[in-house]
Amino acid sequence: MAAIDCGTNSIRLLIADRDAKGHLEDVVRQMRVVRLGQDVDKTGAFAPEALDRTFAAAEEYARLIQENPSPSADGGLSALGPADIRFVGTSASRDARNREVFVDGIRERLGVAVEVISGDEEAALSFAGAASVLPPRGKDLTLVVDLGGGSTEFVLGDDDGVQAARSVDIGCVRLTERHLRSDPPTATEISAAEADINAAIDLALETVPLGRASAVVGVAGSITTITAHALGLERYDSDRIHGSRLGLGELRAACDSLLAMSRQERAGLGFMHPGRVDVIGAGALVWRTVLSRLEELSGGSLREAVTSEHDILDGIALSIE
Repeated sequence: MAAIDCGTNSIRLLIADRDAKGHLEDVVRQMRVVRLGQDVDKTGAFAPEALDRTFAAAEEYARLIQENPSPSADGGLSALGPADIRFVGTSASRDARNREVFVDGIRERLGVAVEVISGDEEAALSFAGAASVLPPRGKDLTLVVDLGGGSTEFVLGDDDGVQAARSVDIGCVRLTERHLRSDPPTATEISAAEADINAAIDLALETVPLGRASAVVGVAGSITTITAHALGLERYDSDRIHGSRLGLGELRAACDSLLAMSRQERAGLGFMHPGRVDVIGAGALVWRTVLSRLEELSGGSLREAVTSEHDILDGIALSIE
């Protein structure tokens, strides 16, 4: 099957096989930073140049899907059909008033409908993707935090599935455009962004008892990039990043470092994707604030966070019947 996750900052493709036990085996995993959500927070609409970038990536993904056919019942190979492909749009797609231009453009290029999912479904898919590679934990509650470009999902669950979830409108692109305009950000800008983040966490707490989590798993590009910095990597290494367990203090120190850097300094880091250079400061600020609040809410019992490379993209693939 082929899963496509189109968020505020990036569009990602996973072509995977699924075995009899439901486990995924990657065939192709790709990511392109297209910044679909450029200025959506300010204008309420997709910018033409953002749509152009996204459509170009969709055309490339259509080619990759055609080049990786699925085994057919008679032992041959057959092209993936619409039933084998799921294309999901998240925060920016929910917010843009001209999203029909996006939806029509994707249908023209991939032959599938865009599913603009709710924040609650986004949270559930994120949890399913992260939980798919976690060891069994029984009734112990795990909190999955999916830090995206336009929104962040807080999902609390156990081996039986999601128990509570909330999507809030804080993300690395949204907060950069709204507050962090200086290079590096000023103390006043950081303070204003922190106020938004804390207000969003308070909103999440109305639905999700964050303090009951006995473990926290962070997913998506901002968190994996912060983890690469905390690990001192010279280049991005998924194998080193995935499953890493780091102390909350270590992760906050990495966040502090990235937030204080200029964009030129961030661009010089070997693990940094060029499309994250301008927004990773906001991502670091969100993750730093979330980790501090979780430590406080848990009474100090939460001392580390796990980083997972498996997230909503895997959840989308797992949801395809």
